[in-house]
Amino acid sequence: MEAGSRWTTWWQRRDRQRARPDGADPAARLDQLLGAVRAGFPLAPAAHPAGYRCSCDRVACPAPAQHPVSFAWQTQATTDPEQLSRWLSRDPQANFVTATGRVHDVLDVPAEAGRLALERLTAQGVEGPVAAVGEDRYLFFTATRGTPQDEDEWWDSALDSTPDTMSEHPGLRWHCRGSYTLLPPAALPDGSQVRWLRGPDLPLPDPLRVLDVLTDACTEVGAVAEEQWLIG
Repeated sequence: MEAGSRWTTWWQRRDRQRARPDGADPAARLDQLLGAVRAGFPLAPAAHPAGYRCSCDRVACPAPAQHPVSFAWQTQATTDPEQLSRWLSRDPQANFVTATGRVHDVLDVPAEAGRLALERLTAQGVEGPVAAVGEDRYLFFTATRGTPQDEDEWWDSALDSTPDTMSEHPGLRWHCRGSYTLLPPAALPDGSQVRWLRGPDLPLPDPLRVLDVLTDACTEVGAVAEEQWLIG
């Protein structure tokens, strides 16, 4: 009986790893995604790895497994846990994106700058959710600027609705209204993951305070913010 139990566990683990390139347990994934929903982050289904390719089957997809499934992702994005469960039932391998500029913005920087900035923000007592995209990028979740009364301060972000442009902006990117980012947990075709370093249950900090620290960090590591960052 004990041996049979070990085999059953092994088969369940193997099936989970087949279902998700990162080997993530479905229940654990759902729990993390529901945590983001409880924090008010609107989610929409995204493409996922299909071997070393993107599940969208687009030839030379510019952002494999990092873009929404539907062009209507802004309308789809929701905090309804039942809808999230339906999406996962339909496609257990799906990644998810979160629409920015509603509840939160995301400041997206090279990992080297992100590590430096995270240390400094922690020393300053500035909390907030932070995610890592493989070994390449850090995502700092902040309160949103929303739609300021002064239209000159309102930025419409088109960065990820045209993901072909992502490689053109290697420095700091500000995802605000009209944009999105991948939400942990997510898998990428190269085997890396999008994972939380500090979870979505933390309070969202002021974006301008985080921006100051990130700008300095980007400059110090050579990703000069003044020349390479993008406010969508």
